[in-house]
Amino acid sequence: MKLTAEKIIDAGMAVFAESGYHGLSMRRVAQRLDAQAGSLYYHVPNKSALVRLMADRVARQAYDAGTAALAALPPGAHWRQRIEAQLLPLRHSIRRHPGGAVMLADSPKVLSPGAMSLMERLLETLREAGIPVEHRAVGADTLLSHVTGFVLQEQTQSPTRAVTAEDAAALRESFPLTVAEAGALTEDEKFTRSVRLLCAGLETLLPTTVR
Repeated sequence: MKLTAEKIIDAGMAVFAESGYHGLSMRRVAQRLDAQAGSLYYHVPNKSALVRLMADRVARQAYDAGTAALAALPPGAHWRQRIEAQLLPLRHSIRRHPGGAVMLADSPKVLSPGAMSLMERLLETLREAGIPVEHRAVGADTLLSHVTGFVLQEQTQSPTRAVTAEDAAALRESFPLTVAEAGALTEDEKFTRSVRLLCAGLETLLPTTVR
């Protein structure tokens, strides 16, 4: 099999999904490709470069999905709709990759162009909305961090043990609000509402004449 950077990224993402960052190595990627580790270095010089390429792939897929969602919005769509159009596809994109949330969370540190494009577009959306410049970077970073944190929780959920009737009754008595609201929303509904709550908070930063 002829090695290419794309095939090495594919294998790297598979190893990352199984073993995480610390279990990822060029040797294990080479084993997955039935190749010698040395042959990988012609295409990808080291593990750090491989992680950067993997993160960039996830981010670029998310960026393209956001581009399609933005194009589907009606002309003059509100800035909050434009935020949702970027973040909802972002969540779905990174969920496609086991470990994708961890990869995307680390991607700004490795200067992934794809991740920086996601940030740039969010900043532009907040700028057009009128969010003051001193709040834009924190606002955009908070939105992206919320998505990766939400998906990280989804991707690391462990199987829940069976709850007996006695356990359920005790929980309802001790934590009535938590139990009553725990299953009220699907994960999709919860995510959409959480994004809208963040946007509502950002909206309070707008001058009253713009709201």
